[in-house]
Amino acid sequence: MKILVCISKVPDTTTKIQFTNDNKEFDTNNVQFILNPYDEWYALVRALEIKEAGTAEQVTVINVGPAENDQVIRKALAIGADDAVRVNMDPKDTYATAVQIAQYAKDNDFTLIMTGKETIDYNGSSLGGMVAELMDAPFISYASHLEMEGDTAVVTREIEGGSEVMETGLPLVVSAQKGMAEARIPTMRGIMGARTKPLNVVEPVAASDLTAIAQYELPPEKGDVKLIDPENVQELIDLLHNEAKVI
Repeated sequence: MKILVCISKVPDTTTKIQFTNDNKEFDTNNVQFILNPYDEWYALVRALEIKEAGTAEQVTVINVGPAENDQVIRKALAIGADDAVRVNMDPKDTYATAVQIAQYAKDNDFTLIMTGKETIDYNGSSLGGMVAELMDAPFISYASHLEMEGDTAVVTREIEGGSEVMETGLPLVVSAQKGMAEARIPTMRGIMGARTKPLNVVEPVAASDLTAIAQYELPPEKGDVKLIDPENVQELIDLLHNEAKVI
């Protein structure tokens, strides 16, 4: 079994977000980019654990993006991925990105495709489902546990009031969330080894963007806080009735 892990480059969570070009473009100046935590901590690490258990022979990471993404791809290699591939295009649409991943997975006989539940910048949670549809494969989202029993995947995900356990054959696409694995810190040996691991660059296949960003907008600034004496319940009631806004 070969595992393909989808990884994305995202702004660090401490980034001060700004926009340019009349709020139509994200300003990347002075922004520190990182490997998307959900892809790194849960999808990639669980894939490595499955390989270490002897169930998989290979763990490959795939990223759709320009050459500037190579740095975060190398981090995935330092954590333990065997090799990496970068599809050489600027991703502007989830569907076009999913086409690249699905095509590469099919052409190279990957039977388990894993991704984080979402990226921390767009929070779309739609990539995994699109890849699965394009591959004509089942998709299980928000998985918190994954075990392989031969060619059968046993996947657990949390639902309201409990958990749901599903079994399915391969190929399979899974999006991972908290509980799937514990984050790993790259070792010095891993960092040094990542420099020589293969990072293959491939050109994209034809795919149309189905969406486009019309405009970015920052959330409104927080207003002043009013402190109410805990003994003055009536004042709180009046403020809730007359000043509080329903969002």
